[in-house]
Amino acid sequence: MIASMPKCRIRVGTSGYSYNEWVEAGFYPPGTSGGQMLSYYAGIFGITELNYTWYQMPKAESISRMLKTAGIDFMFAAKLTRTLTHEIDPIAWQGQVTRYRDGIAPLVQSGRLAAILVQLPPFFNRSTENRRYLSALLEALRPLPVAVEFRHDSWALDRVFNGLARYRVAMASVDTPRLPGLFPPTDILTSPDFFYIRFHGRNAAGWRSGNMQNQFDYNYTEAELAQWVDHRIAPMASRAKAGFIFFNNHVRAQAPANARTMIRLLTESGLSVAGSGRESGHER
Repeated sequence: MIASMPKCRIRVGTSGYSYNEWVEAGFYPPGTSGGQMLSYYAGIFGITELNYTWYQMPKAESISRMLKTAGIDFMFAAKLTRTLTHEIDPIAWQGQVTRYRDGIAPLVQSGRLAAILVQLPPFFNRSTENRRYLSALLEALRPLPVAVEFRHDSWALDRVFNGLARYRVAMASVDTPRLPGLFPPTDILTSPDFFYIRFHGRNAAGWRSGNMQNQFDYNYTEAELAQWVDHRIAPMASRAKAGFIFFNNHVRAQAPANARTMIRLLTESGLSVAGSGRESGHER
């Protein structure tokens, strides 16, 4: 008898957690300081996507402190630093990879790294130069778990998906406004190890405004999230060992509110939600 695949365990969280506006919006209790946010957040969600690692190289000492603060069951995804995705130095990038790997080493050593997110910019199209660079970058990140988020629709090709599958790299599935040139949402699975989904919001008017407060100002309806559960997440969960879902619509604490709704919808659909905390009552 052939053993069936273990049930996919899905973790839901937000892209970043340290937002002062989330105190004003009521997610964090009044008076919550920046240093107290992770501890509170980790009592509700079981994962976060680290934003700050895009702006600056992670340092092992800081990561170790975060691990202690969040608790032993909490997991982290980490964005790759912008000097490897947006501001690439064709000569120095290999050294940047080494520094990055050293910085996130505590996550790897503790088994609490969900994935590294390679978030590529809209101007990173599928040119010969960019294809070669991405291939070399993925090789340099092996054997760490990696997800790639494309923003340019020139990458939406079967040959790209097949290439990621050879590396066992997850292609991030994204929800964004339906605008020309943007990578489309998909349920294509390129790694059997995990799927990776990012909800950016559907604010078409603000998406290319250059202002993040406008770009990510969006509150998903329950119907919009339920459609994702039924038509994309459930099929992906049937083919992967784990799943990571993040909400990046951080304005006015819409992200944690939508993440809570997503956890409820997944549970009601019979999917396995891991790592949710005190409010949801699910397993940690």
